[in-house]
Amino acid sequence: MAETLSTSQATRPFLGIFDRDTIVLLRIPFSFFLMPIYVFGLSQAAVIDVLHTTILFFILHLFIYPGSNAYNSYMDQDEGSIGGLARPPKATRNLYRASMIMDSMGLALSLLISLQLFAMIALYIAVSKAYSWHGIRLKKYGILAWLVVVVFQGAFTFMMVNMTALGNFTAGWFNTPHLLCMAIATLLIGAFYPLTQIFQHDEDSARGDITISYRLGVIGTFVFTALLFLAGNAVAFYYFTTLYTFQQFVIFNSCLLPVTLYFLYWFAITIKDKSKTDFAHAARMTLLSSCCMIVCFSALLYINHSG
Repeated sequence: MAETLSTSQATRPFLGIFDRDTIVLLRIPFSFFLMPIYVFGLSQAAVIDVLHTTILFFILHLFIYPGSNAYNSYMDQDEGSIGGLARPPKATRNLYRASMIMDSMGLALSLLISLQLFAMIALYIAVSKAYSWHGIRLKKYGILAWLVVVVFQGAFTFMMVNMTALGNFTAGWFNTPHLLCMAIATLLIGAFYPLTQIFQHDEDSARGDITISYRLGVIGTFVFTALLFLAGNAVAFYYFTTLYTFQQFVIFNSCLLPVTLYFLYWFAITIKDKSKTDFAHAARMTLLSSCCMIVCFSALLYINHSG
């Protein structure tokens, strides 16, 4: 009886870390918006290790991304809208503890795949912490912060997923097709990421975080996004028409057409009224772009592996 009571008392504080507000601030559903690059990585793999890529899916979307969200929210102590939450609850010390637990669980699971993946996940976590931690706070350096986010959420994530799918963690993985895919992933993330910051200029600048969107201004952010998207489209044209078919490039653009149309609509109404750069419009843009890219890369996954 005493032993049972002791175990119960030891378990309760651990479970108590994950209170309602902490679970909300993990923003697990927000991981959906980071799924496109995962599907892209699978779609461009000649063969797929189903077990390992399934484990990696849960590592990233259930543990690493939520852990990063939690740590960022704890460091920022947001009072206004953030990605995925219009009215975030107060970030407590429990959120910090939860972020460490999530990271540890993700790292532990990565050992089921390979030591190389463990090292890559550890690096991703370290960079994520450096992005938010006040001792380094990469987030306050607009261009550097943007580069870190787009490289790690774009190229680096594609690399992790594709390497895991192929079971190839060697230097030989770095060939021209894979480098082009890393460029496409980086340019797509790089294009859309500033739009997620466009409604937070006042709150970010008040904290001293001079984001790339703040530096560019409202109109500059839209122009920058358009230029990056065009650059990504150019690389995609070369990649698909050289290594696959023109049909795949058409699929790529057809799936992203709703995103382009909404972007142009949002830009047009923002030129007339800058108050339209609000959380609601940014949330719609994020949801639409994520859904369309997932559909796009899922279609390519099916085409590339249906035979």
